[in-house]
Amino acid sequence: MIRKSFLPLFLGLFVVLTSCSKYQKLLKSTDNEQKYEMAFTYYEDKDYYRAIQLFDQLQPFYRGSDRAERIAFYYAYAHYEQRDYILASYYFKQFARSYPNSKNAEEAAFMSAYCNYLDSPPSSLDQTVTLESIKDLQLFINQFPGSERVARANALIDELRLKLETKAYNIAMLYFRMNDYKAAILNFENLIKDFPDTQYRESAMFHISKAYYSYAERSIESKKAERYQHTYDAIDNFATYFPGSKNLKELRTIQKNAQKQLSNFSALQ
Repeated sequence: MIRKSFLPLFLGLFVVLTSCSKYQKLLKSTDNEQKYEMAFTYYEDKDYYRAIQLFDQLQPFYRGSDRAERIAFYYAYAHYEQRDYILASYYFKQFARSYPNSKNAEEAAFMSAYCNYLDSPPSSLDQTVTLESIKDLQLFINQFPGSERVARANALIDELRLKLETKAYNIAMLYFRMNDYKAAILNFENLIKDFPDTQYRESAMFHISKAYYSYAERSIESKKAERYQHTYDAIDNFATYFPGSKNLKELRTIQKNAQKQLSNFSALQ
């Protein structure tokens, strides 16, 4: 005799097994009308795995029909809901290309880029997906300039660009900490060139100035004067941009030392 405490468990198991049995029969069935109805029922019930399985079977059957568009759109969303952003992005993009006149084409184009945004890794990792997402978001803006989603797309681009800035800044700082001052200067300067409005500008220019001084200190005699001059100029440039910076006092001390070295070289000539 089954204990009452086990009864809900057995009932639940019975329901699951019955459901699986019905689903397996449906998959093997040739009744595409029923599969079509159940695919969207599963989708609405948030059973995206089963919905995808049925959509897979239905797509070739309904290709070229009015139902094909609806299946393709929900197929992409089912992958999105399962957080399979790589496939979701692909299927949204495919939908936008296959049905450019659809009322859902704009949404699909945005979602394709948005899925890449969601799949973008932390700044410490490779940023290929981030660059692809920025490109797709900008393409969306160009294709649908009047869309209400443009503001959202621009905000996502800003967020992704900040990730690229952060990666570039961290690489430059890594070179600085490794005492590879030439590489640090090059990477900080590229950061400012590539991202003129970067939030890291003050720190980048501060470290450029310090890197030039340390680089000059370690240089051969024939290169010292040139690099001390670069130090002096970099600090003047920093002061122009950030006259109220808390770091300016430290840099002015470095600048005085660089000036003394320049004076010594001038006296020797």
